[in-house]
Amino acid sequence: MSRFLQIAGLVLGLSALVLQICITVPASMEAGRSFVGSLVFYFSFFTILTNIGAVLVHVSLLSPGGYAWFPAFAGPRMRAGVAVAITLVFIVYATVLARLWQPQGLFLLCDVLLHYVTPVLFVLWWLMAGADGSTRWRDISWWMVYPVAYLVYVLARAPISGEVPYPFLNVATNGAASVAASALVVTGLFLALCIAAVLADHGVSRIRSPGVR
Repeated sequence: MSRFLQIAGLVLGLSALVLQICITVPASMEAGRSFVGSLVFYFSFFTILTNIGAVLVHVSLLSPGGYAWFPAFAGPRMRAGVAVAITLVFIVYATVLARLWQPQGLFLLCDVLLHYVTPVLFVLWWLMAGADGSTRWRDISWWMVYPVAYLVYVLARAPISGEVPYPFLNVATNGAASVAASALVVTGLFLALCIAAVLADHGVSRIRSPGVR
């Protein structure tokens, strides 16, 4: 079952990412961006970056060739960190972003796959086979680098590009105080998910090996 989840996560995640870039770049160029600008726009989304991470975890574990290319993604720290990040993708989209737009057609398909299906598949796989009890509390400091670095990048890029990937990070529209509050809430949620991941990792490991202490 865990291998099925992993293969499904890889196939659906990679397919959704490829389809998303194929429909996003032309639409972005029609909106006035250059080809390079459209690629930068595509890779500026936390959802896209995190789903790429999930795909690389699957690739690194499913084949020796994948492990040779992406060994860092096979480790337990990376697996747990991606599980945390992709859970954040699911929660923030379902509770905040989903109501802000109504995608249609292929955009809707990618939307469902990248925000709902791949996160559920990855977390289920991680709980079944990816978690091994080896995470430590100090790993949280490494996981936190990702959302903090992402926020710094988005906010630093905004005055130059005149756009942000997510509306709640738009200083020009919402004001600095509102954006700071939103960033703190999302970062706090990420931290809470990190704590839950360490507890879940150790808990799942004890359930699998009840005699080991």
